[in-house]
Amino acid sequence: MKISVVIPCYNERDTVAEIVSAVRTAPIQNIEIIVVDDGSTDGSRTILKRNIEPIADRVIYHGVNRGKGAALRSGFAAATGDIILVQDADLEYNPEEYPRLLEPILSGKADVVFGSRFMGAGPHRVVYFWHMIGNKLLTLLSNMCTNLNLTDMETCYKAFRASVIRAIDLREDRFGFEPEITAKVARARCRIYEVGISYVGCTCS
Repeated sequence: MKISVVIPCYNERDTVAEIVSAVRTAPIQNIEIIVVDDGSTDGSRTILKRNIEPIADRVIYHGVNRGKGAALRSGFAAATGDIILVQDADLEYNPEEYPRLLEPILSGKADVVFGSRFMGAGPHRVVYFWHMIGNKLLTLLSNMCTNLNLTDMETCYKAFRASVIRAIDLREDRFGFEPEITAKVARARCRIYEVGISYVGCTCS
């Protein structure tokens, strides 16, 4: 199966080249890389044109910053794979873990997989207590609305059968994408799995 990895990028000049290279060498076959620059102003575009366009399958440029949700919609529309996976442009999530994230879909058990930072035995950088509490509170509120039992609704790592994404009308432009997609895949009665992932949290403010 063809895997489309969609990478939204906004002002990630220090990490975007490294993460795209890591995705290109991830331990899966038949991978499509789509980077969506969401109006970066820090020089990311220069790096994308010089270093990323030669190794990515497609780079999309937004004229102005429209938000993560809008960037993902652009990437989803361009994706041609059987499975669509979301990868942030920083270095907090490791593409070496794609096989673990994709296994429930590839084995026919799942339509959607969330990579949870709060379960599993993978290494996790110890960072901010209140960030963790905020994430867990948002996940709790989401679970109350969807009747799911997720541990990490806000995770970047989400993988979908492409048919699932194409059947959902996504409208949130910014970080509301996370609760929106969660609610809509729950409403569609998709088979949702979680897998534990490692996580290297950012300490930047």
